[in-house]
Amino acid sequence: MKRIHFTGQDLMRIRVAGTIGTAAETLDSLKLLHAAGVGLGFRRWQVSVRGRLDEQVGLLLALLPPQGPAVDVWSLAGDSVCIEEAVDRLLGASRELLRVEFENIRFRPAHRAWARNLVDGDREAWLQVAAALRACHGVAVAPYWGRVRSHLAEVRGTYANAMAEGGVDQLMNTLSGPMLRWRPPVLELDHPHQADVHLNGRGLVIAPTLFSIGHAELMHPMLDPAAAPVLAVPTVTDVLVSSTLWDGGGASTGQALVELLGRTRAAILEALAVGRSTAAPGRSTTDLARRLSIAPATVSHHTSVLRNSGLVTTRRDGKAVLHTVTSMGMALLDPGSHAL
Repeated sequence: MKRIHFTGQDLMRIRVAGTIGTAAETLDSLKLLHAAGVGLGFRRWQVSVRGRLDEQVGLLLALLPPQGPAVDVWSLAGDSVCIEEAVDRLLGASRELLRVEFENIRFRPAHRAWARNLVDGDREAWLQVAAALRACHGVAVAPYWGRVRSHLAEVRGTYANAMAEGGVDQLMNTLSGPMLRWRPPVLELDHPHQADVHLNGRGLVIAPTLFSIGHAELMHPMLDPAAAPVLAVPTVTDVLVSSTLWDGGGASTGQALVELLGRTRAAILEALAVGRSTAAPGRSTTDLARRLSIAPATVSHHTSVLRNSGLVTTRRDGKAVLHTVTSMGMALLDPGSHAL
């Protein structure tokens, strides 16, 4: 059991987030796929996904050793809802963060040399991880991501309403159940490891999760001890909750987008969506060409087609030509986002 101890200052600094991010959900989905006895709530999903992941995903399993802690992808990749933005952050993780994250992981002997390459920041090793993460996301998460986000948004709304109507006590009572118990000023978590966590004024972020089951997990920003930890709370506990989550998951949104637009235009639209989500003013033709390893003239041709379709806007900023995805383009990328 873990016990989280709150001070009065901590109780005033509780907030509710929308997700732990698509990268963390993706790694949790891989754990779930290989777990036994996950219950009926994920049965349809398991049947649909099993057998569709290629050998490339095996690299991710190396980050989930059978004993001890696993690599915290949330810490490395952040809480972005866009897989490409998460991959960008993963590839840009500092050596210091990698060392802290990997120092207590007990890798299998066959993976230790590869893990050392990761800690050393070996670019090729991390590109393999990034490719495996994309592949796993494309099969296990992307086909359902729109409905998953809607579900998580609904749960977040429930948490926020509980806190607005009855304060922290009502929020904690809403969270309480088989995994969590509120005994003011301590929140108890069923967990395989014993620990007492004192927040000491940092507060707490509560984030609903989908593919995490079994127990709530407390995640700490490793390089910022003053930042609030994140409590990831599983939200699928029975068949009724998951009854609509797994409908229509035969092909991912990304695959459907490729069929509709073509591979290059779909890749451009996804790259622009990353820029939009990071509040950037847009991506230049040169930047897109570099990211996608294609010629600038090719980028200009495809962005022209996307612009004429209302999916992209283009403006000049000095010598640069900046492209931005429109609300219609975002709705096409994520049908569950209600961007329109």
